[in-house]
Amino acid sequence: MIAQIEPLTTARALRGPFDYRLGPELRDGAVDVGSLLVVPFGRREVLGVVVGLAEHSEVAEQKLLAPLRVVDWPPSPLAAPPGRSTPLAVPVDLVALAEWIAAEYCSTVARALRLVLPPGSAAKLAAGTRRRRAVRRPRHLAVGSSPAQPPPLTQDQRAVLDELRALLRATPATAEGERGGGAPAGNAPARLLHGITGSGKTEVYLQAAAIALGQGRGAIVLVPEIALTPQIVGRFLARFGDTVAVLHSGMTPAQRREEWRRLHGGEARVCVGPRSAVFAPIERLGLIVVDEEHEASYKHEGDPRYDARDVAAWRARWHGALLLVGSATPRPESVEALTRLRLPRRVDGGPLPEVRVLDMCDQTQGLHPETAQALAEVRRGSGKAIVLLNRRGWSNFLSCRSCGRVWSCPQCDVALVLHRGRGLACHHCGHREELPPRCSCGSSAIARHGAGTERLQHDLAAALGAGEGFPIFRLDADALAPGGIGGPAADAARAAAAAKGEGGGRDVGALLREFHAAPAGVLVGTQMVAKGHDFPDVRLGVVLDADATLRFPDFRAEERTFALIAQLAGRVGRGGDGRVLVQTLAPRARAIVHAARHDSEGFLAGELERRAELRYPPYGHLVRIVCSAPQAARAQAAASAIRGRLHGRDLADAGASTLGPASLFRLRGQERRMLLVKARERRAAVRAIGAAVEDVAGTRGHAGVSFSVDVDPQ
Repeated sequence: MIAQIEPLTTARALRGPFDYRLGPELRDGAVDVGSLLVVPFGRREVLGVVVGLAEHSEVAEQKLLAPLRVVDWPPSPLAAPPGRSTPLAVPVDLVALAEWIAAEYCSTVARALRLVLPPGSAAKLAAGTRRRRAVRRPRHLAVGSSPAQPPPLTQDQRAVLDELRALLRATPATAEGERGGGAPAGNAPARLLHGITGSGKTEVYLQAAAIALGQGRGAIVLVPEIALTPQIVGRFLARFGDTVAVLHSGMTPAQRREEWRRLHGGEARVCVGPRSAVFAPIERLGLIVVDEEHEASYKHEGDPRYDARDVAAWRARWHGALLLVGSATPRPESVEALTRLRLPRRVDGGPLPEVRVLDMCDQTQGLHPETAQALAEVRRGSGKAIVLLNRRGWSNFLSCRSCGRVWSCPQCDVALVLHRGRGLACHHCGHREELPPRCSCGSSAIARHGAGTERLQHDLAAALGAGEGFPIFRLDADALAPGGIGGPAADAARAAAAAKGEGGGRDVGALLREFHAAPAGVLVGTQMVAKGHDFPDVRLGVVLDADATLRFPDFRAEERTFALIAQLAGRVGRGGDGRVLVQTLAPRARAIVHAARHDSEGFLAGELERRAELRYPPYGHLVRIVCSAPQAARAQAAASAIRGRLHGRDLADAGASTLGPASLFRLRGQERRMLLVKARERRAAVRAIGAAVEDVAGTRGHAGVSFSVDVDPQ
């Protein structure tokens, strides 16, 4: 018997699977598709996943190596008395999913398989196991003794649930073993729940999950960021108790492993979590929910650069499950592709808040007089407000008034941001410097430009006379961990610490609870303040520099601007009257005008028309290829080599055109060159690009160059 095994290596040029000979002790069901084995690979021992079994190999069996051992998972630390170790295995559908991800996102199967491994399995390479200690579920997973009862439904909610119930009845679950050939069935229904903010989408998710559970099926509920959406997580835990498992990066490895084990064993049937929860090992899926489906955080930035929304659709097709994506500001791609279910009214029957656009063209101050007056009224009336400024820090950059120097990061071609009391920092790599007393030219005339949330918090506290009776809260990445600034690693560490309530930073859930419980005050922050929070007593919302996102060189800039304003407006007036003030230098910009009118239909119609003319998604596909190297010449040579190979029938059949190579700013000491392919047919373009990148990456002349392929980049 031959096991076809994918060794979990990171090398792009090395492609499996590789054949290994199974001895008698590993036959008769001891090893199957999904089994994890330690195998000899070159001079190393590596972890491998069985992706297929065969009777024969093209290589003579006596020349094949044998696996060294099966990787076992020790007994659950929560079990009493301890049981026996059991083999670790990846569910069959997740093995097939990894193969699909590798092909769909120009990656390798080995890299994709790492996404679906049981938590901590890579650490099991070493022989033997340590003594296990009891694992406590995180504090935020504690539930009450009895499930919460659902509230009364509105007429709109009942109509939506009637259709969802009919769809769930029409989609019988498919067991993993019934699927052959590694291809989804393609018969799962999908719906877009387009409901205004406060219309009760979460309650629809809860009751749809209850229907799936009643059919003996499971559910996955994806949320954009676990730390910023504690209310939806809490509602699922309160409604379904220990039937719910939560998976996110803020949990310890042991906690994630235990939740994964509960899902795999069927003890938990509902998984709630951010992007990576889409890989939850639930056998009989009946429902997958993607909440706030417009959020860019569903796109993974590491290789493979998968989109959790597309992965959710694949898993729904495999299991014959219902896919339900919801948002008040859905993506044009979803509107074009999916049948919409609508929740056009708030559950309390109240109106959406009035939105006023304030022209800042003739203003020299940070706050428009009307904004300053409105905030003062909130202060006098002991009310609450939310102020959004999508820039963190104190000042955007420093410059010398004498020689014109701008303080920049030595590793990245970007300006350093000033943070009060913590000096200058790079928001990309985390580099830090002290605030300089003078320039290298000898001048002490150093100017500070722009303002971020840190300075805004300070200025509002001074202007409003904030104190114990009127606190100014701040919610941004820096506020979660004072002293930790910049860079993806730092951001991840802050998010993990915040989610656990550990470390030197603030627990974001605690901060939001403080603002909720406070009788009055202002919540200042970046786009974090607009993400799904439910504060019934907020009467004023303010968006500063609303057109900043419009200035990004991104075809999604208008979509994001519209969503940011509309989502912030959704936090206001939930318990009564409210108003929103939008400060902008572009008061007649289409996205801002439609957002001020709460006119999502008008915005989406215009956006889809514009994208159709320009062949942008959903009417075309983009693929970005980035070559990175310490030397600019090497990055340029690799990018030019890929462009030279991007020809032939496959790319022509895809209706593709190629732009570049073009320079990107230096990042973490790496020079970068980018190619952009715009194609009519996604799959043909991805095949051609994957072949070109694999060919160049395997060429000795381009050793040391890193290659990144991003299909439909965000």
